[in-house]
Amino acid sequence: MMAAMVAFSFEDAFVKAVSETHPVGQVLIVFGLGGTLLFAVIARIQKKSLLNPDVLSRAMGIRVVFEVIGRLFYVLALALTPLSSTTAILQATPIIVVLGAAILFGEKVGWRRWGAILIGLIGVLIILRPTTDSFSALSLLAVIGTIGFAGRDLASRAAPVSLSTSLLGFYGFVAIILAGVLFSIWDGKAFTWFDGKSLFYFLGAVLMGAFAYSALMKAMRSGDVSAVTPFRYTRLLFGIALGMTLFGEEPDMMMMIGCGIVVLSGLFILWRGKVTAQSVAPR
Repeated sequence: MMAAMVAFSFEDAFVKAVSETHPVGQVLIVFGLGGTLLFAVIARIQKKSLLNPDVLSRAMGIRVVFEVIGRLFYVLALALTPLSSTTAILQATPIIVVLGAAILFGEKVGWRRWGAILIGLIGVLIILRPTTDSFSALSLLAVIGTIGFAGRDLASRAAPVSLSTSLLGFYGFVAIILAGVLFSIWDGKAFTWFDGKSLFYFLGAVLMGAFAYSALMKAMRSGDVSAVTPFRYTRLLFGIALGMTLFGEEPDMMMMIGCGIVVLSGLFILWRGKVTAQSVAPR
């Protein structure tokens, strides 16, 4: 899980760097093509058919929609806002997933976890600071991207079990291509030629993204979910460190306080979920 979070952080840094010289639509399309090709090769090596009929299930359709929303707005946030703040807002994903599971799937959430969800959302507001002069409406791009990723994760829970990690990765990157095409049509900016540096950034983003996705699936499928999930929050540390080191960002005290509230709320929700599961388990 920690290896996945390190790789995701570097993927974000590569995407942000290449977005400084190329249109966002082009970044999404090229990044999506690279990931699609890589996961297609992996699927073929595993002798998995890319035309699995379960891909047309309702859950997969919903998953693709949320993947498009999440990827598009998250990449826009990376391109237009600091890496550290974008990564910080992303840490609210587990909180939104629990909220969505309670509303959509009827999962039991006690008053303690409801309280933690509320406190976690307050932490996001502290990071955003909507009532202060330092508020930037562009920060809402990361919020929409986070909601998209949470919706994707919820839809993944309902996805057919016949779809392997490589197939989910393949169609996840297909959704990124779709997001790039749709945004390019709306944006209307001409694509620009690659140079050696931008090709390196693209290659780095694809390789880091594919490795991170595979490591994440390995951790979630082979380890105790309650044990490995808290390590998702290490992405915040790596994201802030890369933002400060590579892009000269300087997170302020209010942002750090908001980050702490979000992380502590998420960890408490995970802990209470484990305690609740143990208390209702047959003995």
